[in-house]
Amino acid sequence: MHARELFDIRTVLRKQGIIFAYSGPVTETVLSGVGEAIKQKLVIDDADTKTLRSVFAVFVEQMQNMIRYSAEKVPSSATESPFSEMRYGILTIGREGDNYVVHAGNLVAHSDVERLRERLGKIRSMNKEELRAVRKERLRGDPEEGSKGAGLGLMEIARRASKPIEFDFSDVDDEHAFFTLKAAV
Repeated sequence: MHARELFDIRTVLRKQGIIFAYSGPVTETVLSGVGEAIKQKLVIDDADTKTLRSVFAVFVEQMQNMIRYSAEKVPSSATESPFSEMRYGILTIGREGDNYVVHAGNLVAHSDVERLRERLGKIRSMNKEELRAVRKERLRGDPEEGSKGAGLGLMEIARRASKPIEFDFSDVDDEHAFFTLKAAV
């Protein structure tokens, strides 16, 4: 990539209010390191404690979703088995008016799109009290089928968001769609 091309990307990001962008393999180590940088940036921006905690929580949930569910795996050789589960995604944090916005994207299988769309639609329609009640109920029960965690990440994102979450899917090929999730804090 030439200097001009990278500068053009930087210009686009700045015009869109993006203060942080990451695209690449997503691991717990990346999550930890990037998380510290984001905390420092929010402190520099004088974000209040509640905002800092909410932005950080949404960031962590978005990254963990990519780590667990992205359909795009980073190629590795058979001898590198600890890295065979490295997934790929993109995440940005920006400003829109008075809000911080965490926007993440990754590939998902077409077979998962309708289930995910339905689940996100239900979550989007719930108010804070309903989200809290469902969260409490889920903590007492078993994880949802196909979940690689407690199944609470998307609800936690919606609960922390100051506006309803936004999501979208775009077909990429016969097997995959690109999934995006946006949360304003």
